[in-house]
Amino acid sequence: MRMVGALLAIHREAAGYTQKSLAEHFVVGEEQIASIEQGRRPLKMDLAVQLDALLGTNRTLETAVDHMPEVDLIPRWAEEYLDCEREAIAISWYESLLVPGLLQTEAYARAVFRSRVPVYDEDEIEQLVAARIDRREVLHRRQPPMASFVIWEAALRDQLGGPEVYAEQLRHLRQYSELPGLALQILPLGRTAHAGLEGAFILLETPEHQRLGYTETQRGSQLIADPDEVAILTQKYAMLRTQALNSEDTRDLLDRLLGEQ
Repeated sequence: MRMVGALLAIHREAAGYTQKSLAEHFVVGEEQIASIEQGRRPLKMDLAVQLDALLGTNRTLETAVDHMPEVDLIPRWAEEYLDCEREAIAISWYESLLVPGLLQTEAYARAVFRSRVPVYDEDEIEQLVAARIDRREVLHRRQPPMASFVIWEAALRDQLGGPEVYAEQLRHLRQYSELPGLALQILPLGRTAHAGLEGAFILLETPEHQRLGYTETQRGSQLIADPDEVAILTQKYAMLRTQALNSEDTRDLLDRLLGEQ
């Protein structure tokens, strides 16, 4: 990916384009071009073909993409979501079984991947952990997205990885709960109504102000663009926020959970 990105940068500069002007030509975000050139995201075949035509590179980029080795660590069904997550201007995430990926510590993420059936080997686990931790950078961009997380308390009662990993994860959540532009809420056990019983989901808003939904199952995922379906998830998330503790009470609960360690 870094090699393909470097090729794109060389041909772009030779043709007299900046990252911004090239992005504008294809009506994509400047960050997308930058990410490809830095090797942080793959160049997709359809864009490679269009770039070759524009830059006059005689199928160089198309050929490079066509001969890229298969990478199975990030399933293809998740790549499109990750592309959107990197550039989102708003993220709303409800999670019921785990700490959301963007809020996981390295040790907690490692425990998650070690729980997988069938098991990963250790090299795969370390690559997956590194990729997950890299995703946290979206929350530390110069202009980070507005981010809201609702976590069912049940996800915070399991001690994946053991007591030390669990305590570190709670401290990490407590620290992130203070980040500007980030709202963390816990949906406590014992509620008489629960708008998230059908499972976890994520809502994204793109730089073009398109609203998307994302859901995962055991063996796949779905990126949802249909406005009516996204509206249903938006209604669910709004209800979950009213059922969850507010940000201040959430910090109090995290402090109590930490005090039990």
